[in-house]
Amino acid sequence: MKKLIRLLGAMLFCLSSLVAVAATEANRMVEFTFESAKPYQDPFNEIMLDAVFTDPSGGKRRVPAFWGGGTTWRVRYASSIPGTHRFQTECSDTSNMGLHGARGAVTITPYTGQNPLFRHGAIRVADDSRHFAHADGTPFFWLGDTWWMGLVKRLRWPEDFQVLTADRRDKGFTVIQLVAGLYPDMPAFDERGLGDNGLPWEKLYARIRPEYFDAADRRVQHLVEQGLVPCILGTWGYHLPWLGTEKMKQHWRYLIARWGALPVVWCGAGEQAMPWYLSGSKESETQLLRREWNEVIRHIRATDPFSRLVTTHPRRNARDELTDSTLLDFEMQQTGHGSPTEKHAASALEAWNRLPAVPVISGESRYEALEIKPPLGAKEAREAFWAHLLNSGSAGHTYGVNGVWQVNLPEQRFGKSPGGNDWGGTPWREAMNLPGSTQLSKAKAFLLKLPWHQFAPATNVFTGAVSAASTADGRCALAYTTSGKPLTVDLSKLKGPLNARWFDPTSGELKAIPGAPFTASGSREFAPPGNNAAGDGDWVLVLEAK
Repeated sequence: MKKLIRLLGAMLFCLSSLVAVAATEANRMVEFTFESAKPYQDPFNEIMLDAVFTDPSGGKRRVPAFWGGGTTWRVRYASSIPGTHRFQTECSDTSNMGLHGARGAVTITPYTGQNPLFRHGAIRVADDSRHFAHADGTPFFWLGDTWWMGLVKRLRWPEDFQVLTADRRDKGFTVIQLVAGLYPDMPAFDERGLGDNGLPWEKLYARIRPEYFDAADRRVQHLVEQGLVPCILGTWGYHLPWLGTEKMKQHWRYLIARWGALPVVWCGAGEQAMPWYLSGSKESETQLLRREWNEVIRHIRATDPFSRLVTTHPRRNARDELTDSTLLDFEMQQTGHGSPTEKHAASALEAWNRLPAVPVISGESRYEALEIKPPLGAKEAREAFWAHLLNSGSAGHTYGVNGVWQVNLPEQRFGKSPGGNDWGGTPWREAMNLPGSTQLSKAKAFLLKLPWHQFAPATNVFTGAVSAASTADGRCALAYTTSGKPLTVDLSKLKGPLNARWFDPTSGELKAIPGAPFTASGSREFAPPGNNAAGDGDWVLVLEAK
């Protein structure tokens, strides 16, 4: 009896010494709030706060806290491990009893809903090093949309933002690429970058503005609640010399503290090593950016306790934007708005063949409705999708439409970038409904019926195709053509007997090919069936073992 009393007493002491207790489901974020016991003139720059979490198995994570304004600090946490997770805070000012040494616990229970980001966990590189998967191994197809300026107040919260989110969710998009306030196509502190609560930094980068990120929180968390992965670009690359490397590290630590407990993907910067548009020393600035961004991304990896995927948005290849390409988990390419379709396919194949093996996606290709010469439409966006996707192993692709990425309004177009380009004035609501996003939606729905996550480039199977992919066992193969000319297939490299169909990439319909099934021997020509439903000549040849 005395032992039992002592044990109960110890348990009561432990519970009474916890200042914060919470409960949440697996993979869902929980937040703890702390108040400083001391005033600071500049808390953001004067002190640093972490919370060290210990999970039920004894594993530890050092989670950065973020300044919430005034005397408030917050810590956010998530885990897939059920049970009680305990933490203790560590403040750089150990005499601050409000922030240093605070203890708490969170109880994690199994997730019971249908959101794939909570049910299966955040995304990671799949075991084959070529595709993406959720934490539990469930394959994840990256169909991204480009909302670079999705946090600006022109896209009103909640009415506009939620309409655009619902449209992309219902079309099967899985990733939204957006920039955390330090935007492209404008100088620092440009009013076109205003969020619901102003700008992310004070003038001269004196300190970060928590109220900006309080408003941004609503948007980022809404994407997650709708099952969409936010791919967070911390900034556009040329902002780094203006902040300086150390403040850029502060910026990134703040983003990690705010959003790292969410199932996000980190993208270091947009066009990371591209100098300011009007720079007079572009070559030397490019080298500076490559070198300094290398240090910032190393800092991201060291700071993030949740080990979210890290890449960067490049001028061409992400792995060429750094001096140490091994810091990136996957290859993001910018394959060009005006480049020929064949170049998109060649860029994908070049990245696939580069070692070490990583997933490859195009993070920026042809934006539908982009007003260049010649102007781009759904056909050009669709061709870029299929040309790159099949030759890169089909991990995924990011679509973009002019009008959405910079948030044009009927009465307020974005206008010119510092380089003088005005990319067009299509309002975002009109742009949202252009046919390209629906065509890529149908493409994804079709691919999910196939073993897409087992595809690798198959240029040695097809002659005359723009791009091609097949499974290692030869039981499924796809080839994309735009020429209207017959494709020659070496059937001996596939597993038969084979069914053969043409997929219309504009309508999503399939057309049977007479004579199927075909034996897996010799070569055979397959002629496309004329124009597709949109009046264009591109088709996807689908070969599957019966």
